[in-house]
Amino acid sequence: MFKIYIKSFLSIISSKITKYLSKNLLKGGTNFPGKVALKFDKNILKIVANNYKVILITGTNGKTTTTSMVYNVLKENGFDVITNATGANMLPGIVSTFVENYSFFNKKERYAVIEVDEANVKFITKHITPESITITNLFRDQLDRYGEVYTTLNKILEGVVNVPTTKLILNGDESLLGRLDVKNPAIYYGFNVSPNKSTTVDMNSDAKFCKICKHPYSYNFITYNHLGDFYCPNCGFKREKLTYSMDEIIDLNANGSKVKFNDSIFSITQPGIYNIYNALCAYSIAKELNIKDEVIEASFLTQTSSFGRQETININGKDVKIILVKNPAGYNQALDTLILNKNESFSAAFLLNDNYADGKDVSWIWDVDFEKLHNLNIREVFISGMRAYDMAVRLKVCGLNPSTFIVNDTFEELTNSIENAKENKIYVLATYTAMINFRKYLNTKGYIKKLW
Repeated sequence: MFKIYIKSFLSIISSKITKYLSKNLLKGGTNFPGKVALKFDKNILKIVANNYKVILITGTNGKTTTTSMVYNVLKENGFDVITNATGANMLPGIVSTFVENYSFFNKKERYAVIEVDEANVKFITKHITPESITITNLFRDQLDRYGEVYTTLNKILEGVVNVPTTKLILNGDESLLGRLDVKNPAIYYGFNVSPNKSTTVDMNSDAKFCKICKHPYSYNFITYNHLGDFYCPNCGFKREKLTYSMDEIIDLNANGSKVKFNDSIFSITQPGIYNIYNALCAYSIAKELNIKDEVIEASFLTQTSSFGRQETININGKDVKIILVKNPAGYNQALDTLILNKNESFSAAFLLNDNYADGKDVSWIWDVDFEKLHNLNIREVFISGMRAYDMAVRLKVCGLNPSTFIVNDTFEELTNSIENAKENKIYVLATYTAMINFRKYLNTKGYIKKLW
């Protein structure tokens, strides 16, 4: 026991020192302190997370925003709660979060709202039994790392089976999450209405075939991609019964939405159908914790965007909204946000990288429906990133006017273009490392005060 205690003590102290030095000298350090801790004690997570009620949130899209929403609701309700707000969602980053908040003396019970990468769920549940695990959705994303959506689901379930008593809070509109072969209790949330009138799934959508008999799904309605009120006309498999539902879209505009969840009306400060899903997920988790509707509404009204997730930055008087895009499903939803400005002119920047965290294969941009943009009044099209010319070709093919294209090879050039843009409203759609590095550059220029 003494040897284990010393090992854990050294792990925590070394990680805390590393965190302090990284944060104050390098302006970073979200993962490395966790790596240091794990070098000393590979089981340190079990110790530093011992007094927490843990809520895990995973899935392809919406993890960071949903995590932020849940964290803010719990704070609004007066709970003592921590979170990995920077989006460092792999094992080292999560260890780093818990170590940073660890006290050798204060052992009071707290909540932890933790975003976790799909492939890392099994590493977390090896040491922690969460109160709940939420799966937001499953889309094709970084195929060179995850493979197809069925592989991603299996990666998550490898972690779920470690904790059979943990409650699952699942997106019922995600067909892959129905009838899971696990022992866990489960509840579902989803939409009962949709602004999308189509009942025909798009050719490039994911999970179009019944998970039971492989027959194509039919839909009472589709929200986006393959999400919606699905059923199999061949074997009868259909959407699970919803405990929490979005029953009415009262307003949907470029700044947010007003919706009805169950019997209560909520205002969401971020636009788009996918942010209604994020809010509905946060609402479901909060209701499972018996949090009152008025507390949830108060939290939603003060919800700010997580970094790079529809974050608005003032650059030389321009309102610049940065939107992370990383796969076809999420990109299409980002484009739908731009379409909400159909009666206004604006400019847009498209940043495409092909680093490991983005996915090395960028052919996925041809599965994005950029064609829906060609009727919009986009005054200038800024293009940047490591694969800027791939993006330029895609945008030309979709019908945008090449005479509006401005290719920027560096972030300095891109920032100068934005500073001198013709429009005051500019959307920046960027893949992960492009978003991170552009924000770092804006931080050096003083446009962003808080990097993480």
